[in-house]
Amino acid sequence: MVTCLQCGVALLPSKEGGRAASISGGVMGDEYTESYFLCEGCGVYTVEVCYEPFLGDEEITLRGPVTREEGDAAVTMISQCSEPWNKKCRCEAHVKYFGNALD
Repeated sequence: MVTCLQCGVALLPSKEGGRAASISGGVMGDEYTESYFLCEGCGVYTVEVCYEPFLGDEEITLRGPVTREEGDAAVTMISQCSEPWNKKCRCEAHVKYFGNALD
């Protein structure tokens, strides 16, 4: 379970006070999945970053708090992809989100 990095409340994995969007991408053989969780209470995002190296163990870290403006922009960009879970997708949203670093 993800907790808000600003106020500490548990964020449920749903669009109502929880995960707003996720995107996966392959970078140099490794997979990254970033999930944006919105805290309705304090209005900021916490980002869960799942890093799965080609060789090695998965690591999950949290980033934030991310401002509502920055998080909303990322969620809007991610929503432009019809397959944000597809790490091999090369749509404009994936390329822009991962800074042209995709495999």
